[in-house]
Amino acid sequence: MKHDIDERKQMTPKERLSAMAGAAFLMATSAVGPGFLTQTAVFTETLLASFAFVILASIILDIGAQVNIWRIVAVTRMRGQEIANAVFPGLGYVLAFFIVLGGLAFNIGNVAGGGLGVNALLGFDPRVGAVMTGIICIVIFLSREANVAMDKVVRYLGALMILLTAYVMITSHPPYAEAAIRTFAPLELDFFAIVTIVGGTVGGYITFAGGHRLLDAGVSGQRNLGYVTNTAVTGIVVASIMRFLLFLAVLGVVTAGFALDPDNPTASVFQIAAGEIGFRIFGLVLWAAGITSVIGAAYTSVSFLTTFHPAIERNKNWWTIGFIVFSTSVFSVIGQPVTLLILAGAFNGLILPLALGCILLAAHQSRIVGDYKHPVWLTVFGGLVVVLMAYFGVLTMIESVPDLWNQMF
Repeated sequence: MKHDIDERKQMTPKERLSAMAGAAFLMATSAVGPGFLTQTAVFTETLLASFAFVILASIILDIGAQVNIWRIVAVTRMRGQEIANAVFPGLGYVLAFFIVLGGLAFNIGNVAGGGLGVNALLGFDPRVGAVMTGIICIVIFLSREANVAMDKVVRYLGALMILLTAYVMITSHPPYAEAAIRTFAPLELDFFAIVTIVGGTVGGYITFAGGHRLLDAGVSGQRNLGYVTNTAVTGIVVASIMRFLLFLAVLGVVTAGFALDPDNPTASVFQIAAGEIGFRIFGLVLWAAGITSVIGAAYTSVSFLTTFHPAIERNKNWWTIGFIVFSTSVFSVIGQPVTLLILAGAFNGLILPLALGCILLAAHQSRIVGDYKHPVWLTVFGGLVVVLMAYFGVLTMIESVPDLWNQMF
């Protein structure tokens, strides 16, 4: 079902810029959740400066995936699951099921992260902090201008996270030269890390977050493809800046000889680097990461549920609120949050080939994209991402998930 946009209505430059910024930060802050912080700390401690290469490789793969997906969503004016159903009837329901499942797994961790952030910042019980986080998100979606409120929250909190992490990075005194060298000449390669990082950045629901937001805002059609492409790349750049700042902060701590707390690795980085103030900063960053990711996961996951029944589309905000309430409710029964978040990242990395594969098939079918001609280089780039992520995703799930599962249960 195409989302009809009144072509006669011209967006003002200010409205378009606001929608683009909101979409870029919605995608970026959806990626920069508690799982993002945990994955970055864990892999940096393991790979040291060579993790810089993982970040570089993930950026390239992220851009290849996201630009392809956002452009086809814009051209077709259809959501991801609608495009998949157009490629092969019923495929969209399969895609929606896995994306919502992955979104729910991440969102439980996001709510938990929000609760732990409040605990570190104010000393409240994590469950109380989780409920506070959930209530704030619910209030946002209850507002009359929910999308505008969502855009402002993710922009402001996203900028705050970057500034605070940059401060901690500076205080940790990382080896900048070593990190720069290992970005292109790593001493160690870890494909599980690459798959997990890509999965945590553009896997599952995350890569569709900004694309669906632009669609809802009316930034779509071939005439807006330049804006869509620029916004897609901007979202990756914002998330990657945060990733690299956090990587350097962790690297400075571990190269100084400190060991991270396995139960809360990111907190120990902030505390070692900047003392008690650093620990409070960690609480604020973790809470901001949690609440923005709850918003992104709930908004995007429900946008995939709309395919199942028209009533969901009509009551989308209420379904979004229900998604948040459910995630908050089950937080108390989920243990091993660090392991869960890493596992969810790997799982989302496995969803990416399915989602991107559907998009690439649609990109060259005129009955779906009309007279639009998808660039060959983007198709090749996207196809390479599909093959690599499918192969390494299956390989890492087979080799690593049993161990992670045993740690959880």
